[in-house]
Amino acid sequence: MSTSKTSSPDSDDKQAVLKDFKAAVNMTPHQLDAWLKSDESHAVGFKRASSESVGHASGRRIVRLLGKPTDQLTAGDVAHMRKVVGYVHRHLAQRPSGDVTDTPWRYSLMNWGHDPKRA
Repeated sequence: MSTSKTSSPDSDDKQAVLKDFKAAVNMTPHQLDAWLKSDESHAVGFKRASSESVGHASGRRIVRLLGKPTDQLTAGDVAHMRKVVGYVHRHLAQRPSGDVTDTPWRYSLMNWGHDPKRA
């Protein structure tokens, strides 16, 4: 196995996470930002002490991440991207039967930047 001077295990992992993140998040920053302002977006998800759900807070962070240059991503940003990918994959595997258009399942995924109706 040869190693490149521009590649390291950390940068390889970062590139893999970025690729997976871009595949999982299929909403543009504008679409996601508009969605997060909707009543439906605020109505779904697990809420901690604050009134904002975990997914809604994640969506706000995703909007920021989508606009951030790759070379400025922090380790925390990459960790959040990994979390988003895991969430999207887990919840896609739990797709309910029937039309999912107006379901909490879809709305929750959309808070995390993935609209299953676009897939």
